[in-house]
Formats: sequence, C-alpha cells, structure tokens
Amino acid sequence: MKLFIRAPFTSEKIEELRELFTEIVYEPWTKNGQRYYEDDMIEALRQHQPDVLITELDKVTDKVLRNYKNLKAVGDCRAVPANIEVDACTKNGIPVICTPGRNAQAVAEMLVGLLLSYMRNIIPSVNWVKKKKWVEGTTPYHLWMGNELSGKTIGFVGFGAVGQAAARILEAFGCKITYYDPFVKIENSNYEKKELADLFGSSDIISLHLPSIPETEKMIDLNLMKSVKKNAILINTARSSVIDMEALETVIKDGVISGVILDVLDNEPPSDEDLRLIKYENVLITPHICGATYEVTDHQSTIMTERLKKYFQEGLKEGVLYNYRDLGERDEK
Repeated sequence: MKLFIRAPFTSEKIEELRELFTEIVYEPWTKNGQRYYEDDMIEALRQHQPDVLITELDKVTDKVLRNYKNLKAVGDCRAVPANIEVDACTKNGIPVICTPGRNAQAVAEMLVGLLLSYMRNIIPSVNWVKKKKWVEGTTPYHLWMGNELSGKTIGFVGFGAVGQAAARILEAFGCKITYYDPFVKIENSNYEKKELADLFGSSDIISLHLPSIPETEKMIDLNLMKSVKKNAILINTARSSVIDMEALETVIKDGVISGVILDVLDNEPPSDEDLRLIKYENVLITPHICGATYEVTDHQSTIMTERLKKYFQEGLKEGVLYNYRDLGERDEK
C-alpha cells in the first residue's frame, strides 16, 4: 500500500509506518503553508495515487472522493474531522481515523497562560514599560495590581480532553473545578458537575470547550451571559460559533461581564466586524494559537500511527475509527 502524508509528522513515526506501507510520500502542508482545497486535493491524489491519506487541513469532500476512488482510509490529524466530509467517506466505505487529545496539553497550558496574562495585567504592563511610561513618580505596584487564580471557581462548559487537562493544572493553583457536560461523568470528588445555568451563575471563570456542531451553535446566549457573577471572566479556546457574538458584545458594553478572552473568531483571518470587540480594554484576543506547539506534531504522529496499526494489522474498528458506527450500519444494509 502507498501512504500520502499531508500533515506534520515525525520521522520516527514515518519509519514505523513502513511496516504497513511499501511507499510513503511526505509532503506536509507546512512545507509551503498552503492547504489543499478540492481541486488541488484531487490533483495531488491523482498524481501520487495513494491508498491512504493523512491530512490535517486539506479538504476531503464528496467531490474529491468522486474524482479519486482508490482511498482505503483517511487519517485526519485533528480531534474532530472538520475538514473532512465524513458522510461522503462513509457512503464510499472509507474509514476516517482522527487524533483526539493531540493538542489537549497545548491548549490547556495556554489557557492558563492567558488567564494569568489577563488577570495579572502582563501585556499592558509590558507595553507600559516599552513605551517608557515607567518614570519617577509612577507606582506600577498599584497601577498594575491584579488578581490571583487561587480560590477562584472555574466552570468548564464541555469537559473532554482539553478541559480535563486544564483542570489538572488549575487544581494546582488552588482553584475549585466545576463542569457542565451531559456526556461526561468524572470520578473525582474534587470536581463538581453542574447544570449549565448554575455553572454560569456560580463561576468566577467560565471556560468553553464545545465542538462546533448544530446543537452548540450560539449555545452561549444572552440570557446565560447576563447571569454571570460580578467580575466573571469568559474564555473561549474552542470555536467561535458556540457564542452569540452580538450578545457577547452587549454584555461587554453594558459592563455585565468583567473580562473576555478569545482565541477563536467567526472568520479567520478576521473581518473588521470580527474585530469589533478589540476596542474594549477588557477583551484579550489571540489568533487561534492555543494548540500551536511543536509537541503537537509528536502527539498526533503517535496517535495516528497507533490507530493505523490497530486498524490495518489487528482489524480493530471500535475506538479506532471516527465513523465506526456509521460504517457498520452501511455494511449491514
């Protein structure tokens, strides 16, 4: 079999995959910084003629699969295959393999870093020094006084791999951990499960970790955001679509919410409309980089390699294939 790798991958794991594949073509999107859209993807597949594709950003759609019919599996180095039309893969009997948790630690660490940066006024105080405003008679100790994480209640909306990784770090700061997630039950007496409205009304910091699916679109609405505690901070490192952004601006403008930290926006790169929140001093925006660490390549390479071997060498499907259940239903028909 021939493997075409379009995602960043470690040389160690490429060598390990030679147990499965007689030929491997490694052309990661990071080589020129460009993802393949449909036509480019079709052209690349026709050129290399792979049996298996590993991607991260490239579009794999029904059109792609209609124009290249030799794929036996698609690997996507993401927790959820947002760039893959999974239904089209299933329709064509193609298994989809993902890498859940690959960037959990990266996002969790930066989430904590963003909270510290915001709560301790790190960015504005650094800029204050750079602009030579630290002069005789100023009192930076009082001017840039902030708040500690210790003793704060953190409410996680969605408590999967990222939320749990962040919770472990924040526990060490002395934070109280609460979470809302109908699909997760944590056997940890230090973590308290709450209903969504209760979590919003009782948390000092609310951290969003929801997938972008129809059920979560604008799930964080005006009523929820108006119910927050005084001095509450909202942080979103998941997907922008889960927040009603107009409602968010309303609660910021009205002083209902103390602070907002966003790593995701509706459009990336952002339009002027997306950046309307940046004018508020209590809003911190970063350019969707919470999961951007070199170590993520190590993690996704390991997870993907293990899952490909389990599928092709051991024939395992459940817990390995993203579309396992739908593929099974297709085979039964």
